[in-house]
Amino acid sequence: MPSPLLPITNPSSHHHASSLSSLASSPASAVFGSKNGGGGGGRRDDDPIANLLISSPFDDEKAASVRPLLSRTSSYASAGVAPAAAAAPSSGLYQQRRRRSASENSLSSMSDNGRHQPLGREVADATSTRFGWRLLKYLGLQMDYKISCSWCYSLLLMPGFVQVGYYYFFSSQVRRGIVYGDLPRNSYKAWGSLLGQQLSERDIIVACIDYRNFPQVTIGDMVKDASQGISFVCNHIAEYGGDPNRVYLMGQSAGAHIAACALLEQAIKECGEGESTSWSVSQIKAYFGLSGGYNLLELVDYFHSRGLYRSLFLGIMEGEQSLQRYSPDLVARDPNIRTAVSRLPPVILFHGTADYSIPSDASKNFAETLGRAGVNAEAILYKGKTHTDLFLQDPMRGGKDDMLEDLVGYIHAADPEARAKDAAAPPRRRMVPEYMLKLARAVSPF
Repeated sequence: MPSPLLPITNPSSHHHASSLSSLASSPASAVFGSKNGGGGGGRRDDDPIANLLISSPFDDEKAASVRPLLSRTSSYASAGVAPAAAAAPSSGLYQQRRRRSASENSLSSMSDNGRHQPLGREVADATSTRFGWRLLKYLGLQMDYKISCSWCYSLLLMPGFVQVGYYYFFSSQVRRGIVYGDLPRNSYKAWGSLLGQQLSERDIIVACIDYRNFPQVTIGDMVKDASQGISFVCNHIAEYGGDPNRVYLMGQSAGAHIAACALLEQAIKECGEGESTSWSVSQIKAYFGLSGGYNLLELVDYFHSRGLYRSLFLGIMEGEQSLQRYSPDLVARDPNIRTAVSRLPPVILFHGTADYSIPSDASKNFAETLGRAGVNAEAILYKGKTHTDLFLQDPMRGGKDDMLEDLVGYIHAADPEARAKDAAAPPRRRMVPEYMLKLARAVSPF
């Protein structure tokens, strides 16, 4: 009989578009994780949000030359003078000076109370207004494109989403509404039910842990929520038929980053004096990271180029000064916490080489860093796979799923009976036609 899916949440949860946590545990094992973090500082001309916040119409000579309240026929600038006028004698120059004087006088308007408004204020207001419209137009085009791609992507995978949703809401194997903590969460717990359904067929219990997201909270509270969820599973999984001595942590995308942060933070706490902890890294048999980013300083510019502007990203990550703290790859390099890092369980990182949301080097570099610190770490790269192939398209394709087989292989490595069942398991049925999966891959904005 398949193992249950446990969406662990708070009854007051709200929707969330980019985070996932999932946990699984069999009578002899448990696996869980948390999905979908990241910015850099400094002014960049290609960041319209940052420029809107910090630019001034008089930042430089180029900005000062802009006179948005003047028409082309009345502004005094060499680029606006006709060739004949430019070559005219002194009488032409006098005409230009008169036009210039009249134009500047026209910029000093009367307010309702009869007082003149400063020239610089009106020019600044006009320049800001014009820039604001340009920014909105730019962002609107960007958002329209991404929203259109997201809608097309979702519609093409809709046959699979409907089946997964039906399983989540109507299957007797799914236990919904399990509460941990005292604060409302806002992620999609159903997002983990596709992986949960696959693993439950292999006698593995899956618990999806949700967490609060931005702008409700920032990265510190996200990590705290994930840690509380891990604690709940470690202390209560036996009540649902799982083995508390065989718990596996897993996260996908941003959840891989958050889960890694929670794991490292817990290891550091355990090395401190007088720290009170409700769970231990020794209870985690292994950590699986799927398509995660672990060095935010290296990803800042890449995320920025993909549309996650650094100004917004810094807000999520609690400022530029926190980027290193929430970069597991950098934290693990600190020689002062080498003892804490050595406490980590085995780490297995899955990543597709065609992932253009988070480059696969993120996983490869993190595995190398952990290896140098004495951790049993490995990066498994899947050639030609994108950010969503491993988590959505491949499971919906049916048949053999390489990432799933690798994942289950690690969990059941010490269980010959379970391995025999895995070898005899029938291929999974297809959920979405192949041509729709290929089209979805082509239009995916992720």
